[in-house]
Amino acid sequence: MTIHPLPPPKQPIGLGRVPVAHWFLATATVAGLTFVAGVVIVMTMTARTAELNPRPEVAAQIERLTVALIVVFALLLACGVGLAVIVRYAVLKPIGQLTEQVRTVAGGDFDRDLHVDRPLELAELSSHIDSMRARIVSAWRTAADQTEELSRSNSELEQFAYVASHDLQEPLRKVASFTQMLEQRYGDQLDERARQYINYAVDGAKRMQLLINDLLDFSRVGRVTGEKAETESGTALDRALENLSATIEDTGATVTRDELPRVVGNQVQLTQLFQNLIENAVKFRAEDPPRVHIGVRRDGDRWEFSCSDNGIGVEPKYADRIFLIFQRLHPRDVYPGTGIGLALCRKIVEYHGGTLWLDGDRDVDVDGDADGDGAGDGHGATFRWTLPAAGDER
Repeated sequence: MTIHPLPPPKQPIGLGRVPVAHWFLATATVAGLTFVAGVVIVMTMTARTAELNPRPEVAAQIERLTVALIVVFALLLACGVGLAVIVRYAVLKPIGQLTEQVRTVAGGDFDRDLHVDRPLELAELSSHIDSMRARIVSAWRTAADQTEELSRSNSELEQFAYVASHDLQEPLRKVASFTQMLEQRYGDQLDERARQYINYAVDGAKRMQLLINDLLDFSRVGRVTGEKAETESGTALDRALENLSATIEDTGATVTRDELPRVVGNQVQLTQLFQNLIENAVKFRAEDPPRVHIGVRRDGDRWEFSCSDNGIGVEPKYADRIFLIFQRLHPRDVYPGTGIGLALCRKIVEYHGGTLWLDGDRDVDVDGDADGDGAGDGHGATFRWTLPAAGDER
């Protein structure tokens, strides 16, 4: 198996640029010169001593000393040669072999085995490196299989989205339409319970259509119109407010804003993000007219946005639950919706490389309900999220 090669290694600095073999060669050269110098000095001193015509017993002692020095020098020479052989074949050559094998693996041939026989330390090191290589290759193959499976699943999901947006919604429209026609034509022959059943059927079909549309929006994040570029977040907010103009007017809501910056993102999805959060704040309002503020502050290479309101809020213990799909904290007849809004917002923010969370210092306003009443003390809610800043922002 051959895959993309690894990036080039970092270049050494200072004395680290000198190979180990050169260090051994330099050391051997110094040792050899020292050895030769020692031999020459000993021979010179021996010759000069002989010229002094010492007494016989002194001459005999000098001769024995000379023989001993010759033996010592011979042993040193043998040790030096043996050490050079050991360094060459037990250290430098195995290191060279291991380096060449690692270089081959780094070049992209990840099926190449790493193995040296000697010395013990290098053999153990090569064994550990080869085990790590095998685990990486196994994980890579598993990831490749999962990627292929994910690609297939995405293809099926796109096909499902097409079916859901056309084939599934058409029967629902017919159910709602013909049920209403049935009521109009035979209304005088139906009692109150029959009309109630018809209303249930029409309401169910419409809610199913809304749920399908929300699921399609959720599945399309990052796949359809998902290109990211530098864009004005203020423009996305303007479009969201335009889409919500009727709702804002009907509820008497007031939406204020800071001066919003340029960010890196997809304007369609950012518009949907602002729209969902503001609509959520207006929906879960308290007795006073809704007030919503969109704030922003710089945080390193990102912008931190906030959406604050004066709504009903929710207890902090539900802070994680509200971001789960289909999770609701109120009955549907009190606050309508599918429970996908905040999950969709978090998915949009995470697709842009940011994080969406609930301000822990305030109660949380939610877009969903379930068993029990999760309403807080009416202090409102603040959602915060981050988006990458545009390159020209400072």
